[in-house]
Amino acid sequence: MLAGHLSTYRPMRGARLVVAAAALLLTLVGVLALTFPPLTGRIVDQANIIFADARSAIEPKLADLEAKSGIQLVVATINSLEGQEIEPYANELFRAWKLGEKAKNNGVLLLVAPKERRVRIEVGYGLEGTLTDALARVIITNAITPRFKAGDFSDGISRGIDDIITVLTTDASEWEKRPSLRLDNHPASDPVNWVIILIVIVVVVLLIVSPGFRWFFFNVALNILLSSGSSGSGSGGSSGGGFSGGGGSSGGGGASGSW
Repeated sequence: MLAGHLSTYRPMRGARLVVAAAALLLTLVGVLALTFPPLTGRIVDQANIIFADARSAIEPKLADLEAKSGIQLVVATINSLEGQEIEPYANELFRAWKLGEKAKNNGVLLLVAPKERRVRIEVGYGLEGTLTDALARVIITNAITPRFKAGDFSDGISRGIDDIITVLTTDASEWEKRPSLRLDNHPASDPVNWVIILIVIVVVVLLIVSPGFRWFFFNVALNILLSSGSSGSGSGGSSGGGFSGGGGSSGGGGASGSW
């Protein structure tokens, strides 16, 4: 009797593992098939949603930030996420453009996908302790999405950039005085411990049913692969304009939002 149950269970378990592996493979193929706009400057407005006067005001701030601190802060708007979640798209775009200095990984990407009504702040490894996930979420919630909801993309991006620069360049005691950046009623950090335990327990199920977890799992695997052979990968995606990434990378830090 027991042998019969075991013989039935093993094929079922094998089938589930095959389905999980197939889901992961589909996610991998989808991400690798993405096409990105070239990095032509500190603002890449593919979706054409930023007014000229706002662009003229933002660009000097981004250049000044890089000149004084080495931090590369880039704004990108895209026509489509190509069927992907914004998290893997932003992470792969960041890596393709190689934002930030290679030794410091001090890049930041503000990505807006107006078609899907999604926005993300992607943060390089070296800045995750300063521009935390919680702070990125506060900036999106307080400065960006309320203006996007009103149809003012230029102002939402401008306010978001101002708050990001404030966090990156001033002491915490100073920016905490600003209501738009207060962490009151916001978590100081993401509760990662229980998430890790949950992932260990239900990893196969989540690979099948959760796009967000499939992105997380793929991202971890990709980090391992790139850590041993990233030096041979493609260029930073610069095409004209005299601007390019500095070789930096991101591990998926940051936050996303919608409106």
